Amino acid sequence: MIKTSDFDFILPAHLIASEPSLVRGEDRLMVLHRHNQSVAHHNFKEIVDLIPDHALLVFNDSKVRKARLMAQSEHGASVEFLLLEPQDAHHWLVLVSKAKRQKVGKSYQLPEGVQAKIVGDGESEGTKIVYFSYLTESYIERYGAMPLPPYMQRQAQDADDERYQTIYAQRVGSAAAPTAGLHFTQDILDKLRARGIEQAFVTLHVGLGTFAPVRSEILTDHVMHTEPYHISEASARQINQAMAEKRPIIAIGTTSCRLLESAMQRSPDGTIHAGDAKSNIFIYPGYQFRCITGLFTNFHTPKSTLLALVSALAGYDFIRKSYQEAIAQEYRFFSYGDAMLILP
Repeated sequence: MIKTSDFDFILPAHLIASEPSLVRGEDRLMVLHRHNQSVAHHNFKEIVDLIPDHALLVFNDSKVRKARLMAQSEHGASVEFLLLEPQDAHHWLVLVSKAKRQKVGKSYQLPEGVQAKIVGDGESEGTKIVYFSYLTESYIERYGAMPLPPYMQRQAQDADDERYQTIYAQRVGSAAAPTAGLHFTQDILDKLRARGIEQAFVTLHVGLGTFAPVRSEILTDHVMHTEPYHISEASARQINQAMAEKRPIIAIGTTSCRLLESAMQRSPDGTIHAGDAKSNIFIYPGYQFRCITGLFTNFHTPKSTLLALVSALAGYDFIRKSYQEAIAQEYRFFSYGDAMLILP
């Protein structure tokens, strides 16, 4: 029996990164070598020489939507809508502030006279199905704000429009950034290619599941939310070739990891298939990885599904030891924090 409390740890508040580093990519990097349980400390830019020869790096190219919209209720109260996923042209799954007060049938006013109305309850706590009289990506871009995680305890600023987005983001749809990728610069990507390190791009739109807390006492009782993903024909070929050649496959971020392992779970023949699907995979210690051999990621929150995932790959005790060392060495944690590279 795996308890959620097994993944708890005390993190000093000053190690929570509420702002990005002054320059993208100027972060610290902890490298975990699973074969001998060793830890090494580096600068992120050294990743060019740390990635194993002939490796395939798999990036999530989902683009963060400016998903926080402010609305006014019929009585003039401010209400925040966090857009999670479109249901059709007018209906969205939305995480609503002060959710218990926002009942089905309530109406709201948004800029430019856009009307919104709650027409149903979502499956998850705090979520609603909301009808919008008009809502396009250009409207959201104009009036929305970047959905920074609540623990940053601040409103998004203009600088976040760039820094809370990977440089290779292409397909709009995430309500939170695939944050491991925030470290990468074009210079680093070019240097990796020059070394012969192949890069593949897939898409998983990050939704509520990424920041939903684990409320169950038993970890395995937690229900993961589904997130849509897409794999192109070209990326499927790259990944399958790397698997066939037994080359290292390193997921850049837990979102890429979940996508790849979900695709393998769905596979009838042990290969990655191109197309669209949804992932609700829950990876925790005991899981047998079928695709990835390594992972580049940030440092995760206590009692989170993401901490369970990295513990499944690197080993529970090794991750506990490594996190204790990261705290002692004052690494910066969470979305805008420092990074970890887990290698075989």
